[in-house]
Amino acid sequence: MTSSKPRVIVTRKLPAAIETRMMELFDTSLNVDDTPFSNEQLAQALQEADVLVPSLSDVLDASLLVQAGDNLKLIANFGTGTDHIDIKAAQAQGITVTNTPGVLTEDTADMTMALILATVRRMPEGMGMIQSGTWQGWSPAGMMGHRVSGKRLGIVGMGRIGQAVARRARAFGLSIHYHNRQRVREVTEQELEATYWESLDQMLARMDIVSVNCPHTPATYHLLSARRLRLMKPDSYLINTARGEIVDEQALVSMLEDGKLAGAGLDVFEKEPAINPKMLAMENVVLLPHMGSATLEGRVEMGEKVIINIRTHADGHTPPDRVLEGLI
Repeated sequence: MTSSKPRVIVTRKLPAAIETRMMELFDTSLNVDDTPFSNEQLAQALQEADVLVPSLSDVLDASLLVQAGDNLKLIANFGTGTDHIDIKAAQAQGITVTNTPGVLTEDTADMTMALILATVRRMPEGMGMIQSGTWQGWSPAGMMGHRVSGKRLGIVGMGRIGQAVARRARAFGLSIHYHNRQRVREVTEQELEATYWESLDQMLARMDIVSVNCPHTPATYHLLSARRLRLMKPDSYLINTARGEIVDEQALVSMLEDGKLAGAGLDVFEKEPAINPKMLAMENVVLLPHMGSATLEGRVEMGEKVIINIRTHADGHTPPDRVLEGLI
């Protein structure tokens, strides 16, 4: 690095306490107005920085990373997912990539459970009736959803977040099922009273609610394909708080239109921030603006991890949250 304080460029606005600490520790350039960087601005930042602190909205592909300056040695991602960064290309350029794992587990699991309840019990529809003034009062057949307790929940991806979702779901009386790349430890299965399905297809065909909680990687792109979505029961619900690309969104829309799924709760979208206009008109779909991890506490903890990764790297050590290609 070229000076005692590394030159750090932050691409999006972060919590004030994190930005202040970065200013104290590093030669930091902040994005005060939070306008997303263009490709040209990203390329310039890659050329000028010792450390780049990007976020999910910054797509750092091979064509951009090859333009990195000689001083850039660390990309300290503000976020857990790194699917927007070409890890292999970064490694080829001699650039270390870090992320912020673990800090958003509880927040995302809370939102997953909230979407399950909101979708199955039709909460947004009820709010809409109140706000529009069309509610005529209680009636025996009015706004009937479904009981959550006693339903089978199939979790796709039983990592930290999937397990946190399972713990919450058990408290609501849901029966826990899961599919994962590797079976979890027996003690975890026993704690969660969880049933493991080696076959995702077989699990999907039997669940009342399916929650997507796996990371987005090349292997999980459209993991819930049109074929797999068609395996789900017509009275089942799909919840996604992971990444939009894991679900074939067009196939999902078609199934919802045709009444082949009861509903969906989505916090992420395949082409976000663009949202399929057909979903906007569907009363049985709950849509949120990718806010599953949006808590002040979580964002501050993410920033603290970014700072630790930068300081550790600047001191000549391997950052604790280094991401390696093939291990994400």
